Amino acid sequence: MSLVSPSVVVLDYGSGNVHSAAKALELAGARVELTADRSRVANADGLFVPGVGAFSAVAQALAKVGGGAMIEKRLTGSRPVMGICVGMQVLFEHGVERGNDTPGLAEWPGSVTQLDAPVLPHMGWNTVETPADTRLFDGIRDERFYFVHSYAAQEWTLDVQPPFPAPLLTWAEHGSRFIAAVENGPLTATQFHPEKSGEPGIRLLKNWLDSL
Repeated sequence: MSLVSPSVVVLDYGSGNVHSAAKALELAGARVELTADRSRVANADGLFVPGVGAFSAVAQALAKVGGGAMIEKRLTGSRPVMGICVGMQVLFEHGVERGNDTPGLAEWPGSVTQLDAPVLPHMGWNTVETPADTRLFDGIRDERFYFVHSYAAQEWTLDVQPPFPAPLLTWAEHGSRFIAAVENGPLTATQFHPEKSGEPGIRLLKNWLDSL
């Protein structure tokens, strides 16, 4: 990391965990600002998109501040974006909850659906299965991370052809197998909460910051 701490905007669109996310990013070494201002979002070194609650509520709240357009503009310019929990889920095409099919941001194909598990929500610490060349989990491959969710993306259908590198997928299991994290060029996401995952979560955020 450079001597100057990277600047990160935590997208402030009404999600409930923005302050804990901001604090964790500061502990990881970032200069953090909570805002939905378009110019500040565009100019930050990194954009962090939290999300808690229902897929439909998060999608609607993001739409009210133009979050989808801001995310798309950054990704078009290869500017890093990281989503967590429902902030990851809305990056897919659809979220299906209680019979309601809500459009997502469609950065990735596929749907977010309910886990097939005897106990929901999946709440607590769990291990993850990381890819061999991950940067996000450097030094923390064997750690546990904190999850709170009943829905997830349970398959990956994006077909990336050379010369573009294939996304790096991290998986976890609660009843059914689901995607726990994605490293896809400038777009990174985790289903778990790094800000609630203690030292491993801070290390993961530092790994992301080091890539900015």
